[in-house]
Amino acid sequence: MLAELSPTLIAEVALATKLLKLKQRICILTGAGISAESGIPTFRDKQTGLWENYGVEDLATPEAFIRDPKLVWSWYQWRRQVVADKAPNPAHHALAQWQYHAQSSDQQITLITQNVDDLHEQAGSTVTHLHGNLWRNKCSQCETPVQNQARDSYSSKDTVGYDEALMTCYQCGGYIRPDIVWFGEALPVDEWQTAETAATNCELFISIGTSSLVYPAAGLAQSAKQNGAKIIEINPNPTPNTLVDITLAEKAGVILPLLIQEIIAL
Repeated sequence: MLAELSPTLIAEVALATKLLKLKQRICILTGAGISAESGIPTFRDKQTGLWENYGVEDLATPEAFIRDPKLVWSWYQWRRQVVADKAPNPAHHALAQWQYHAQSSDQQITLITQNVDDLHEQAGSTVTHLHGNLWRNKCSQCETPVQNQARDSYSSKDTVGYDEALMTCYQCGGYIRPDIVWFGEALPVDEWQTAETAATNCELFISIGTSSLVYPAAGLAQSAKQNGAKIIEINPNPTPNTLVDITLAEKAGVILPLLIQEIIAL
């Protein structure tokens, strides 16, 4: 597989491999790109079908839910339907393999994700979710957690098969909403603290499939850099991030298995 890469990329992979072998404290941030390789549309993709006439302000803000809770709930039911049959790709599996290997080595791997799917967990990783979890719900008023939705209750067929009926909280009667961090909302405190601590204390920060544009998560690489960490970016469409030391301009599903193979072979 390495022979299929360009000479420039092969050289960058070699440099990245050296860093991975030398560093002990590693923080990894994954974004929509890694899930896109499993067929999950990114939030920035154009909406299709029933949803093509709606924007972020209509579907993913607290104000949108107050204005039309049924519309927002229906969209998330549809998203769950789309994601239900998606499986981890080689990038997810490589990261899980790396975490497992680190248990018997000196490396500390902290995996942070901006994604709301559970593909990292399906692959076997321990991961901190900054933007919530698509399969969890909570009350929109008192924030009481609600029993998680079962993944197998969603059909992946291209039909309107989701339940649009709104649910109410048994504690206060408020409408149930997805446990997702919407635009304009703060990140969960504990999860953000985990991410910030890992980024500040790491020796190597790896950004995978993220635009490095959405704050505050985009500031994690800055924290890492300010504290002396090296930065690796894995993205087929490299970002204009001047903090990056090594850019691996290829899909994560191609690059990560190569890198992890080298680490585990030690």
